[in-house]
Amino acid sequence: MTKNDHLSRRERQIIDVVLERGECSARKIHGEIPDAPSYSSVRALLGILVNKGHLTHRSDGPRYLYSLAESRDKAQGSALKRLIRVFFGGSRAAAVIALLGEDGEQLSDEELETLSCLIDKAKRRRDG
Repeated sequence: MTKNDHLSRRERQIIDVVLERGECSARKIHGEIPDAPSYSSVRALLGILVNKGHLTHRSDGPRYLYSLAESRDKAQGSALKRLIRVFFGGSRAAAVIALLGEDGEQLSDEELETLSCLIDKAKRRRDG
């Protein structure tokens, strides 16, 4: 979400529902939000998110169907950058360490190989 990272908690909840469910109606979004505000409040927030450029909509008979205004990959990248900035002080290494966990969670051989390749690739880019 590069257009305006300053989303309210409710706006972020709506974005999360649309990210997870894909294109959906205001009624569906309202039903997916924990401890949801009124339906009219959700509709107002959807309008705000469309105006901010985070969501887009199309008519489907008498209702609108809402979807992300940017690709899922771009939205995931933006969300991940925000998560790393907010929760890990901008440190990608700290985020990876937290994901790998110190609780002994086992990674598959395939996951370990993927991580190893990515680390090698990053070292090559750094060393030029």
